[in-house]
Amino acid sequence: MKTISRKQRIVLNTLAALISILHIIPLYILITTAFKAPGDFSSMWALPEQISFENFVTAWERADLGLALFNSATITFFAAVLLIVCGSLAAYPLARRQTKLNKFVYIFFIAIMIVPPLTVLVPLYQMVVDWGLMNTRSVAVFNNVAAFLSMTIFLYAGFIRATIPKELEEAAKIDGAGTLTIFFKIVFPLLKPITATVLIISCVYIWNDFQFAIFFLQDSSVQTLTVALNSFFGENTSNLSLVAAASLIALLPMTILFLVLQRFFIEGLSQGSIK
Repeated sequence: MKTISRKQRIVLNTLAALISILHIIPLYILITTAFKAPGDFSSMWALPEQISFENFVTAWERADLGLALFNSATITFFAAVLLIVCGSLAAYPLARRQTKLNKFVYIFFIAIMIVPPLTVLVPLYQMVVDWGLMNTRSVAVFNNVAAFLSMTIFLYAGFIRATIPKELEEAAKIDGAGTLTIFFKIVFPLLKPITATVLIISCVYIWNDFQFAIFFLQDSSVQTLTVALNSFFGENTSNLSLVAAASLIALLPMTILFLVLQRFFIEGLSQGSIK
């Protein structure tokens, strides 16, 4: 690999700084607006004259964010667990046994990733209504699992092929271990980096899902954060501080998840899908 010259490094660093600033500016405006006290109508660029948490309390109560947060967390948790278990179990034989059938199934899963999710909305909606799953958390869990299972299998299969040596499994077979024992005791513990990658990618999208949640979770008792915030925005367009506070509350869980798993996330991408 050619050594990057000083001039090229300066250009790359400048470009990285500009991109970072473009991402930081909206976050800065969101935070400063959320912490402004009621009646503080200063510029969005100005820092709050007095830091106030009143907007968070009001937004939490008016939008019923506690229930919405519980619904989003429940759906995201169970969908993520199913994705990790089903995706890793499906990817293992596809990565290790290169039969014609397995190759066809693998290509089929990759092809599904190309299909836009909204193209199946009409038949999916009819199926949900016929099965009586409307306004249930179960439909959101299964819908998200179906939406992200192909990507999960793709990432797991690529990581297993690239980073886990077959010799470990062959040694375990000699000792008399079965396929499931080998997978859960030897292979799966080595999948931490790609599991973190799957968690971050899938959880962020599931947490922020709006296009399907708005159709299938219309009842207030099962509404997720995105649906609750959507109705809250319409009622409080003149009070941006409340809207900003509610958005910041919805933003925090996934931000914490990313900060905790970011080391494994980068490792999983570099060793698995990219490699």
